[in-house]
Amino acid sequence: MTVQEPIARRPLACSELLEAYRASGARADSPSRIVFEGVGDKDVYNIAAPIQDGEITVIPGRVESRDSEHSDVVFFSEQGGRWLPVEGAPVLALQDPFHCRIGGELVLGGVEIYPHPEREDALMWRTVFYRGSGIRDLKPFFKGPDGMKDIRLVELPGGNIGVFTRPQGVKGGRGKIGFAQVASLDALTTKIIDDAPLLEGQFAEGEWGGANEAHLLNDGRVGVLGHTACFDEAGDRHYYPMAFVYDPKDASFTDMKIIAERSRFLPGPSKRPDLQDVVFSGGLVRREDGSALLYAGISDADAQVLTIIDPFAGL
Repeated sequence: MTVQEPIARRPLACSELLEAYRASGARADSPSRIVFEGVGDKDVYNIAAPIQDGEITVIPGRVESRDSEHSDVVFFSEQGGRWLPVEGAPVLALQDPFHCRIGGELVLGGVEIYPHPEREDALMWRTVFYRGSGIRDLKPFFKGPDGMKDIRLVELPGGNIGVFTRPQGVKGGRGKIGFAQVASLDALTTKIIDDAPLLEGQFAEGEWGGANEAHLLNDGRVGVLGHTACFDEAGDRHYYPMAFVYDPKDASFTDMKIIAERSRFLPGPSKRPDLQDVVFSGGLVRREDGSALLYAGISDADAQVLTIIDPFAGL
C-alpha cells in the first residue's frame, strides 16, 4: 500500500475569510468606545486587555500624536467613569502593549522603535519585555530580534513557556507566525526566536499576520488571538481580528477564523485614510456565558471594546 503524503492546506485570503465570517452570522454587538483622558490631545489606541493590578483594573494603551509614530505606553484606570493615567505608574517608550502571567509574575511587552542602523531617516523596531509583581515594579529583562514585532508568551502545562514569533523578510515575507518552547523566561534567546519553525499554510501570498494574545485552554492547547492583514489595489491596509487553536504537543493548529471587522465597531477617526479599515486585536476577556469582550485598537486612532462569541468556548 502506498502511503500518501498529507495534503498541504491552502491558505485562505482575507477576502475569503471575511466572506466566511459574514456568512456565519457570528455575534458582534454592543460596541463601545473607551474614553481616555489626561493625555492632552493625543490618541490612545492599540490597547491591551485589562490587567488586575492589586485592587484596581488597569488598561495599558498606546498614546501617540496623530502625526507621529513615537508613542508611550501609559497605564490607565477608571476613575469616576473616566479612564485616567494611574498615578505613580511607569510610562514606557513603547508601542502596542501586551501582557501575560508567567509563574505568577506579570510579563508586559511592547514594540520599541529606534534609528535604523543602516538607513538614514528610517526606523527599526523590536519587541521588548518587562517583568514584575505589578505595574509599578516592572523591570526590563529581554529584547527580541531586531525587526520582529508580535512575540507573545504563554505558560504551558508542565512549566515550559510557549513563544509565538513573527519573522519578516526571507523567512516570513510580510509576517508569518512561528512557535518555539523554552524552559523559563531566563532561557529566552534571540536565536531560539529566530529559529522557531513557522506554522505553514496560514497566510495567503502577499498577506500577513501575527499573534496578539495567547490563552492556555483546559485541554492543554493554546487559543491564539491574532490579526490577519492585506493591502487592496489602492494600497490601503485592511486588518482583521482572527483566532485559531494551536497544539504544542504535535504542532498542529486549526484554521484561522476572522472574529470581527471594522464595521461592527463604532464610527470614528483614522490616523490616515489608508488605515480606516484597521482593527488591531488587543486582548480578549473570556466570560462564563460563552461570550467574550474583544479589546481593540481602531484605525490607529481609537480604542473600543466589542462583545463577540468566545472563539475558544468549551475548550
